[in-house]
Amino acid sequence: MLVLGAGRGIGQACARLLAQRGAAVGVADLNNASVDETIALIRQDGGTADGYVLDAGQRDAVLAAAQDMCQRHGHLDAIAASAMWIRYEPVEAIRDETIDRMMSVGLKSVLWSAQAALECMDPARGGAIVAFASPVADRGHRGTAVYTAVKGGVAALTRQLSIELAPRGIRVNAVTPGATPTPGAHQVVTEAGWDVRRKATPLGRLGRPEDMAEAVAFLVSDRASYITGEILHVDGGLTAGAF
Repeated sequence: MLVLGAGRGIGQACARLLAQRGAAVGVADLNNASVDETIALIRQDGGTADGYVLDAGQRDAVLAAAQDMCQRHGHLDAIAASAMWIRYEPVEAIRDETIDRMMSVGLKSVLWSAQAALECMDPARGGAIVAFASPVADRGHRGTAVYTAVKGGVAALTRQLSIELAPRGIRVNAVTPGATPTPGAHQVVTEAGWDVRRKATPLGRLGRPEDMAEAVAFLVSDRASYITGEILHVDGGLTAGAF
């Protein structure tokens, strides 16, 4: 399994859990130290991991990592496209840099994952891709115009790819995480912001990276063999409505 954005947060939790359950995991991240950290944690748990320092928005890098995984382990069965670069800005402050970077990491990486799956997954075995949407694709939030556009695109692309890749036996689903404190999220959300999100969540708590990892593990497993095109909300009821 190849995990984009596996250096920290939700991606790291996904990589660790899948390795604990027997998968050989490709740990892909932009930051070399983060890749090394995740690999060390996986190997500490007795798992198998290979590292790839790459920009998830770069097509050639993603395809090369997938090809290397296939060569090393004989096959590639799943890809989790969890990489994201986030900047919250009011509409009047948005510039090309923000749009281009967020679209590249957040949306292009899903397309490159699909191409990697078509190239590397065995048609006889099939496989699975899991992308990551967001509650902002369902309900607006101040200052998140570009993020909303990217995650709305991910949700739409998930459904479209599920149709296009189905003849190859490749299932495509997405997870919508609720408010989940991660190193990346802490850069754009204040403690007051986390308190607001906690109070808005019917289950009364914030998400954990491990909650999202469990959902990904389910979606790439045989237990989800008849599920594709689904946007699975793992958000404590946040998008269901006010508590």
